[in-house]
Amino acid sequence: MFVAMTTSPLPSHVRVLVIGAGFGGLGMAIRLQERGERDFLVVDRGDDVGGTWRDNTYPGAACDVPSQLYSFSFAPNPDWSRSFSPQPEIQAYLQRVARESGVLDRFRLGTSVEEARWDTDAGRWTVRTGAGTVTCEVLVAASGGLSEPRMPDIEGLEGFTGEVFHSARWDHDVDLTGKRVAVIGTGASSIQIVPEIARTVSHLDVYQRTAPWVIPRRDRAYSRLERFGFRHVPGLQKLYRTAIYWARECFVPGFTVSPKLAAPAKKAALVNIARAIDDPALRAAVTPTFEIGCKRILISNDYYPALALDHVDLVTDPIAKVTGTAVVTAGGVEREVDAIVVATGFWTTEQPIAAHITGADGRTLADVWSRDGMAAYKGTTIHGFPNLFQIVGPNTGLGHTSMVQIIESQITYVLDALRQMRESGLATVQPAQQAQQRWNADLQRRLARTVWSTGGCSSWYLDAHGRNTTLWPRTTFTFRRLLSRFDREHYVTTARTDVPATRTPEESVTA
Repeated sequence: MFVAMTTSPLPSHVRVLVIGAGFGGLGMAIRLQERGERDFLVVDRGDDVGGTWRDNTYPGAACDVPSQLYSFSFAPNPDWSRSFSPQPEIQAYLQRVARESGVLDRFRLGTSVEEARWDTDAGRWTVRTGAGTVTCEVLVAASGGLSEPRMPDIEGLEGFTGEVFHSARWDHDVDLTGKRVAVIGTGASSIQIVPEIARTVSHLDVYQRTAPWVIPRRDRAYSRLERFGFRHVPGLQKLYRTAIYWARECFVPGFTVSPKLAAPAKKAALVNIARAIDDPALRAAVTPTFEIGCKRILISNDYYPALALDHVDLVTDPIAKVTGTAVVTAGGVEREVDAIVVATGFWTTEQPIAAHITGADGRTLADVWSRDGMAAYKGTTIHGFPNLFQIVGPNTGLGHTSMVQIIESQITYVLDALRQMRESGLATVQPAQQAQQRWNADLQRRLARTVWSTGGCSSWYLDAHGRNTTLWPRTTFTFRRLLSRFDREHYVTTARTDVPATRTPEESVTA
């Protein structure tokens, strides 16, 4: 069910402004309200809550993390139909949680953020949006790491006369039935799209730069008895969630200690290929040449069978250009197509929101990060940007489990920061430069030993400097422990002069 937009004017000022209405922004809003912090506003450029799960509606869209881990711990979903949730169910879950939480009156959807600038004299953020300007004491950027589609730089793509769209901006008005279609990319979205559209297109070319590791999808429908138990048997769903959580955490050493520990997953992936593909040349083309885990491990039962179909071709020759009616590869082969689906991922190491946030010294976050790459303290706060908190910031991504684990840990950290600011009468907080440098030096030291650095691949985890600025190289329970409290001793703070310390949230709202 669509979540209706609130159309009332923006307030002139709020204590906390949250950018983004996906898991991060929605979770932040709910937790703020639970703590009595009602003076907040959430803005999002989309017309509904959901973020990634609102935007990615391509055929076959589904989560590659078990359903039981893909919900808030404080709002379990007994209605999951399968062990791996399809996109419509995840979106419906977020819509329901948003409605039932009672926070939607402080959401302004269809509202883009054009600029957020720190005003040193006023000690607050001035945020210019498409619906007007609002100031805030604390800014929470929860726009997500997979929010802005990345189009490939291919000569002539803009001149193609057929249909062209990114997987994250699927054009449902275009009927691909009976058409010749090219899919560029073989990542997580592509391997879900290819089997779906292969059923109806007349011919499909799949352009592969690097073969991914694809393991079987251990998916099944939940039985009626299980779903009844999730809803009516106390503790049953929590037991499922806990068991799955610890099973997924056991994957971490295979990424961070030794790839040999991932040998069972590698064997499963090779069996997945052997079962579906008989042609030796095709089998060789889809077999990766790097260690499993170096790039994102994908899950699918129907991707390889789709590639083996007679009307589907896997193209490994690099794309040289696109003409008005065809894709031309480096070898000079020209393949006529009617539509091109671009499944080339997102801006992950250069988050677009960074260009819109200007800190205390007049530089944007994008400017600061352009020199050495993205960096933050605990993936959440950034030196030079007072009272800015980021949900799913640098080095918070995961390769083994649900991002909701990271998001909830960061929300806990932000809430404790707000509590300490209120109780101690703090006007501003920002991490000390040395604390941020030490944090990131330790991260990069740990990352240098992981399969993401030693596995022999080039991935979207790495930035232009060759640094991994996206992934967290430890367990999620370690991350949760490290962010369980706001460590003020590692921050530069300034005191408020206009209000006394130790005020309750309700007093702050009415002041």
